[in-house]
Amino acid sequence: MRPRSPRPRATPTALAALTALALAACSSTDEPDPAPPTPSNRTTAPHPTAGSPEPPTPAPAPAADGQDPDACTDGNCEITVTKPVTLHFPAPGGGRATLSVTEVGPNKIEYEVKSANGQSKAGASGPGRGCLTHLRENGTGNSCGPLTTTHPTPQPDTVTVQTTTTPTGPGLLRIVSP
Repeated sequence: MRPRSPRPRATPTALAALTALALAACSSTDEPDPAPPTPSNRTTAPHPTAGSPEPPTPAPAPAADGQDPDACTDGNCEITVTKPVTLHFPAPGGGRATLSVTEVGPNKIEYEVKSANGQSKAGASGPGRGCLTHLRENGTGNSCGPLTTTHPTPQPDTVTVQTTTTPTGPGLLRIVSP
C-alpha cells in the first residue's frame, strides 16, 4: 500500500482572493447602483427595530351595552369592564353560571367562570390580546392569544365568553348564548 501524499490546502488569503475574483466576474459596472428606498419606491413596510415602540392599537368602539353588568343576565351582552365585577347568566344545560372579572387594566384582563358543569380561569395581557371561554353542558375550554375584532357567533348548547384587552385600561367583555 502506498502512502498518500498530503493534499495542498487553500489558505484563507487565497480563498478570499478567489471569492473576490468570482464576484467581480459576475458583476457589471455598466449599471448605476440602485437608489436607496424612498417613500415613493419602497415596496415593503419598514420593520421595527429592537426597542422601538409598537404601533398604537386603536381604541375599541364603545360596547353595545355600555358598562351595565345587568345587561348580561340573559346570557347575551357586550360591556366595558373597568374594575373587578361578578356577573350571573344562564349556563348550558340549565342552572346559572358566574363570571368574575378579577383584574382589569391597560392591556390586561383576568377572569374566572364557574357553572355546575365546570370552572375555568383565564387571562390575557398585551395589546390586542384576549381569551375565549366556551361553556358546555359537559365542561369548559379556554383559548387565549391575539384576537381579532370579530364577535363570537352563537353555537348550539354553548355559551361563549370573550374578553379583550384595550390599551387604555377597560376590558371588553362579550357573552354570547345560543
